[in-house]
Amino acid sequence: MTDRSPATPAERAALSGRSDIPLAHARLETLFDAGSFDEIGADVVHRVDAFGLGERRIPGDGVVTGAGTVEGRTVFAYAQDRTVLGGSLGEAHAMKIARLLDLADRAGAPIVALLDSGGARIQEGVDALAGYGEIFRRSVRASGRIPQIAIVCGPCAGGAVYSPALMDFTIMVDRQATMFLTGPRVVRTVTFEDVTAEALGGGEVHAGRTGVAHFLCDTDTEAIATARALLRYLPSSAAVPAPQHATDDPIDRDLSGLGALLPASARTPYDVRDIVREVLDRDSLLEVHARWAANVVVAFGRIAGHPVGVVANQPLVQAGCLDSAASRKAARFIRTCDAVGLPLVSFVDVPGFLPGRDEELQGAITHGAKLLYAWCEATVPRVGLILRKAYGGAYIVMNSKHVGADVALAWPSAEIAVMGARGAVEVLLRRRIAAADDPAAEQARAEAEYAEHFLTPRQAAERGHIDAVIPPEETRRRIARALAHLRGKTDPLPPARHRNMPT
Repeated sequence: MTDRSPATPAERAALSGRSDIPLAHARLETLFDAGSFDEIGADVVHRVDAFGLGERRIPGDGVVTGAGTVEGRTVFAYAQDRTVLGGSLGEAHAMKIARLLDLADRAGAPIVALLDSGGARIQEGVDALAGYGEIFRRSVRASGRIPQIAIVCGPCAGGAVYSPALMDFTIMVDRQATMFLTGPRVVRTVTFEDVTAEALGGGEVHAGRTGVAHFLCDTDTEAIATARALLRYLPSSAAVPAPQHATDDPIDRDLSGLGALLPASARTPYDVRDIVREVLDRDSLLEVHARWAANVVVAFGRIAGHPVGVVANQPLVQAGCLDSAASRKAARFIRTCDAVGLPLVSFVDVPGFLPGRDEELQGAITHGAKLLYAWCEATVPRVGLILRKAYGGAYIVMNSKHVGADVALAWPSAEIAVMGARGAVEVLLRRRIAAADDPAAEQARAEAEYAEHFLTPRQAAERGHIDAVIPPEETRRRIARALAHLRGKTDPLPPARHRNMPT
């Protein structure tokens, strides 16, 4: 394996302010609080003599591992060093990472991986492959127990891509990081397709098309800052509460203009994030997967200083319809929040699932079932708010009381029904309308009658499916108080070997 060019002094100085330390160390210094990092295994070397490696036993073996603090909390981290054997993973390199995962899991502390590697060390053969397996197994065992964050700073190829794929969050550095199972050279040989590394697995591909990357950043520094920001919302482990932040933003803040953010016409789109930002503590919104499946918004935020997860339909994109990608995106986020104990708040404005042959062939049934499964499985405190449309099966799978929401609220503008007025009367009254002297007038009358009877929250409230119909200005206070009342909630799932989520 050929070494990559050493990091330049400018690269190192841009991260840590120092040009005299290796890039991997500079990245870790940027991640951790100043002076808090303690390296583990700095003197470890490989034990292979083949292919000239006997003369290249470099301390650390291409990865820096250790622990420090991020805003005072212990975090374990490792950074692959591309200046040592290309950052390639061999037996000793893998052993260091596996041991760090064990330590983090036992300590109940997050782990952050800074990935920059040419892949498996070919000179070590099956020992390198075995090393990946040891890492993957530990990552899976730690899943749902401690937060795991991957920052892809450079190449990540072959089996190595499963490390970030198994972690909770993946951050990529644009035009610098790549992830793919087989690189451009192999693709060209096998399929005769000429493709660049960026087009095959660059940041734009994974942040916008595949959903593999949760965040896309312009620089290493921004990527590391994003990881630090994420940690502010996450507990150190599932066994402890998430960090609370002091806030001077009162829960009864004046929201008299909130209702005006919802257009008068139910057919007019709007940006749901404007409503979400007003309800959350000021400047606390951190959107996840912002570039992928934009018809649903998932984000972290805070209410009364406590972190929450937000799932919201986005009427700006595909009218807020759910599709396969949006279902996958929301399901993954719901399960992540549930695993670490973060309450969930949903903002619902959904006309249904996106219809069409392409969606059906992409497995819309299974992907929609993932979203349904995630809500049914979630045991954290859950509050749902219906803003406008909540039609058909999409109403059920967007955190309704029927799938376990603890508190269900609605604005007076809520429309809760099997379908919209036009579609309903075409199914129910098609013949009557066709036989009328004035079909258009009869259609309008029928739609108005249907809307009066069904397209209000009244019937749902009378049946107990909605707990309260609230004016928009009461939204923040009601959600904050509901979450405060539910803070001690316990709702363990029945014992099982493990559950079988739709795939």
